[in-house]
Amino acid sequence: MAASEDARELALVAARAASDKKAEDLLLLDVSDRLIITDCFVIASASSERQVDAIVEAIEEKMRAAGTKPVRREGTREGRWVLLDFVDVIVHVQHSEERAFYELERLWKDCPVIEFEEDAGTDGSTPHRDEADRDEEGGQA
Repeated sequence: MAASEDARELALVAARAASDKKAEDLLLLDVSDRLIITDCFVIASASSERQVDAIVEAIEEKMRAAGTKPVRREGTREGRWVLLDFVDVIVHVQHSEERAFYELERLWKDCPVIEFEEDAGTDGSTPHRDEADRDEEGGQA
């Protein structure tokens, strides 16, 4: 069973908010076939604790505007790996070092990627990894 349309839309809201704060390596995954507790993961990286915090604040603001708030927040004090649980969507904002160490993408490599395109008018960088990137790396994004 694929993620609900509502979950996909909320994941995109979170991804856009993260992108607006210059999150790196944005990845949206449909984990609904693997987990019963949520439909989507949004994974984002930042190069500093301050940027992690800014991304988390932006995501919470945009998700509130979309009508939802996290039922659980973890890791905000340390600012190295923050988890925001919006029930149907779980957002992981990780410092780049934590992202490289824990490799969540590798754990969930069999899950479908939800396509995300950065809004027009940004710096033109690619904020996410698509399936082609994951395939070129032998499935390890």
